[in-house]
Amino acid sequence: MSDIDLTGRPFAVVTGASTGIGRQLGLQMAERGYDLLVTADDEALVGAAEEMRQHGTHVDPVQVDLRSVDGVDQLVSAIRGRGRAPDALLLNAGTGVSGAFLDEPLDDHLDVLAVNVTSVLRTFHAIVPDMVQRGDGRVLITSSVTAAAPGPYISVYSASKAFLQSFSQAVRTELSDSGVTVTALMPGPTDTEFFERADMLDTRLGQMNKDDPADVARDGIEAMLAGKDHVVGGAAKNHLTVAAWSLAPEKLASAINTRFTKPGTGD
Repeated sequence: MSDIDLTGRPFAVVTGASTGIGRQLGLQMAERGYDLLVTADDEALVGAAEEMRQHGTHVDPVQVDLRSVDGVDQLVSAIRGRGRAPDALLLNAGTGVSGAFLDEPLDDHLDVLAVNVTSVLRTFHAIVPDMVQRGDGRVLITSSVTAAAPGPYISVYSASKAFLQSFSQAVRTELSDSGVTVTALMPGPTDTEFFERADMLDTRLGQMNKDDPADVARDGIEAMLAGKDHVVGGAAKNHLTVAAWSLAPEKLASAINTRFTKPGTGD
């Protein structure tokens, strides 16, 4: 891959960019002067890309389904088609399923792993070597505060975010002399469509006050550009949550989480 730059602007890739945190990541990277390749699996991506273009940068929307190997391959091909390695790779796409593990179809759980874990690994493994070869780049992986403790009734989602948190810190160490940094973004409950899509509106977590996705995205971008290892996004209470869960026995943390994540715990 050659570093062809037709606009003179840096180039960033954002996954899960149609709504929520991902849309804000795209908007704020465009505001900072980055050309973009953005992806999601829904039609809202077209409107999101048009909004990002209002900042005067070039935006390529690529609608793919990251649950499938073909979808990830299409994304990788589109990135490589730009003729240069990204200056920033923001791997944000994610999904979740709410309910007792045994009560939900196995394929739904496997879809969560496909989007949250497998698509991240495949994209990272395909694209980051070009960034390493150039000797410069920033990667942001969206984890979650739930990575710090088991999440009953969102068990696979929480486990996937714990995987991403561990993975991001491990590969960051491996790349420490490469010029490429890896940052984990750990949002708390954020005002996005996630809770509706995951069928969590009847949970205490789904009904509690949530952070503005614009604030969370800003925290993530600033930490990524500064080369930090991780950042807890959003309100100060999220920092306290991570700190408390890090100290608490997993049995206790799991029991406490149940009060927020079990279906029917909302008002």
